[in-house]
Amino acid sequence: MVNLVTAVIKPHKLEEVKDALKAIDMPGMTVDEVKGFGRQGGHTETYRGAEYKVDLLPKVKVEVLCSEADTDRVVDTIMNAARTDKIGDGKIWVTPVSKMVRIRTGERDGDAL
Repeated sequence: MVNLVTAVIKPHKLEEVKDALKAIDMPGMTVDEVKGFGRQGGHTETYRGAEYKVDLLPKVKVEVLCSEADTDRVVDTIMNAARTDKIGDGKIWVTPVSKMVRIRTGERDGDAL
């Protein structure tokens, strides 16, 4: 079985997460720049003397496909690398992948990792 580990983290932690995943021999990841908010609820900023609320904060979404056996190790690696112990560190969730195909070779599921 294959799982998709998805993490939404602070942008400045991306390099640490990437290096940590490389250190445990994860062969790849996908990264998207996203915006969102959670418990922190955004913040206020001042521009040319006018104060305004920023509701959606910049975040980075990291996705890693891995075998079921590697899932906990990937989750722990991301969690440890992305943690700042401050509000807004993000979330990690795991989704089972029912089918996967490597386009170049046609390999399927676990062989396509």
